Amino acid sequence: MRQLSPTRAASVRMFRWTALAAVVLMGPAIAEPRQTLIEQCAASHGDDGIARDTEVPHLAGQNERYLVNQMLAFRSGKRAHKEMRFMARDMTTGEIVALAAYYAALSPR
Repeated sequence: MRQLSPTRAASVRMFRWTALAAVVLMGPAIAEPRQTLIEQCAASHGDDGIARDTEVPHLAGQNERYLVNQMLAFRSGKRAHKEMRFMARDMTTGEIVALAAYYAALSPR
């Protein structure tokens, strides 16, 4: 492995610390929108992913890929459902993937 010059090594260390600081400082900014999305989903699908209304599906423990595919279908209009189309239309693919991972990780009881 090639040895870095002291100047280059210092530059690399500074970059690493700057990148780490950016991630730490952005954490709340990234987590807050996700929490807001979870709260919006919970209004229909329950705080724990278990819906109280028999007309609304449970999300807890559901297959992650299935949830992603369904949300993408709602977002694109391929799957018709007025409320879900409204909820999904402005979500990014990253948000959809994060929500799917969140609900897939919950216990279905």
